[in-house]
Amino acid sequence: MDSGEGHALKRHLGAAHLMMIGIGAIIGAGIFVITGQAAAEFAGPAVVISFLIAAVVCLFAGLCYAELSSMIPISGGSYSYSYVSMGEFPAWMVGWALVAQYLISASTVAVGWSGYFVSFLKDFGLMLPTTISHAPIAYSAEGGWQWTGAVFNIPAVVLAVLLGILVCVGIRAVTHFNNLMVVIKLSAIVLFLCLGVFYINSDNWTPFIPANTGIFGEFGWSGILRASGLVFFAYIGFDTVSTLAQDAKSPQRDLPIGILGSLIVCTLAYIATSLVLTGVVSYTELGVPDPMSVALNAMHGKFFWVKLVVKLAILAGLASVVLVQMLGITRIFYAIGQDGLLPQAFSRLHGRTKTPLFSSVVTVLVMIVVSGLFPINVLGQLVSMTTLFLFTIVCLGVWLLRKRHPEFKRGFKVPFVPLVPILGIVACISQMLFLPLITWTQMILWLVLGLFVYFIYGIRNSKIRNT
Repeated sequence: MDSGEGHALKRHLGAAHLMMIGIGAIIGAGIFVITGQAAAEFAGPAVVISFLIAAVVCLFAGLCYAELSSMIPISGGSYSYSYVSMGEFPAWMVGWALVAQYLISASTVAVGWSGYFVSFLKDFGLMLPTTISHAPIAYSAEGGWQWTGAVFNIPAVVLAVLLGILVCVGIRAVTHFNNLMVVIKLSAIVLFLCLGVFYINSDNWTPFIPANTGIFGEFGWSGILRASGLVFFAYIGFDTVSTLAQDAKSPQRDLPIGILGSLIVCTLAYIATSLVLTGVVSYTELGVPDPMSVALNAMHGKFFWVKLVVKLAILAGLASVVLVQMLGITRIFYAIGQDGLLPQAFSRLHGRTKTPLFSSVVTVLVMIVVSGLFPINVLGQLVSMTTLFLFTIVCLGVWLLRKRHPEFKRGFKVPFVPLVPILGIVACISQMLFLPLITWTQMILWLVLGLFVYFIYGIRNSKIRNT
């Protein structure tokens, strides 16, 4: 593959920047949206255990990402790692899955942002019609695909367009905006925790693990495991750091710090927030796009100004997640385009901003369609599936490269190889088995589409095959 030696991306990012980008990408819909859905539908207050399970699995994957990013410090993240460890075709399938992961992840968070935006306007008596603020398509296991009567989720689309413009401006502008948003949303989480702890009703934690309904995955321990697969969405972000290798000043040293540091900080934030959220409000009330708003509104109408500040911070925080995910997908497009598996336009940089402008425009256009049409429950589970698939590949890549190329220089080394990669692979596949059949179907259909693209275009234009 293209080594990237002649790339024109500017190196602006240090370890602190990368950690902030990781936190900016991780803390978002997972803590502000998915937590409520996982508690309401699958785990109840025991969603805390689900987060711990997901964190352990992510630790295995995070260690593997840290080693590979220090060894292969080029854009593309797990796509590039797969290219080096397994070859072009497996790398293409990984890259194709990455495209789905980042595009759908960004769209999911944009939908969550829209829910909080509507809630924020409602605090001032402003009501957006559901026809322009909700998804026109819905899905449930009982009813299948249905039309909701809405037309388009306009707030989510507007957010995608505005942030897409910022991505086109350049990495420096994105970094400054993201740093500000991270400070704001971490402050909001701390404020929510400090206020919420005084409104915790321990009765809301009883039973801590609700009894299973008789259906596998609906509460009980099977529900906890099902929820842990869903909340994997909450940990997407540390892998985004690996896509920015060619924007980093010292990637061999800084990327592992950014990946593991952001993962640790965010895990602590998730555990604390899920405890307070399910303590303030019964988990049965949290299956909404804006569960933290439900908890804030349940605080007896007090601290109205605090509620507004927290909701504004949540809006800012979700926006930063969308921004970082959009930045990540443009770098993935850039890496795949450099290898000839996508048209060269994807790897072409703008002469003045040195950003992949075409990739940015394509990203925005796809997000307009996805975030405008689909609900958060459909999108969130598909992102979790692609994430687990990619984590599995990364863990396998570490194991293979240790066996095939032990001579490669590694700035960071995973301990206890092959035990840690094998545990990561087994844990990820186990989590995938707890996701519903519809999510497996969507994932398989996406990969089949990727096969068509590869054999119709990629294999004919691959640079490595034509040299």
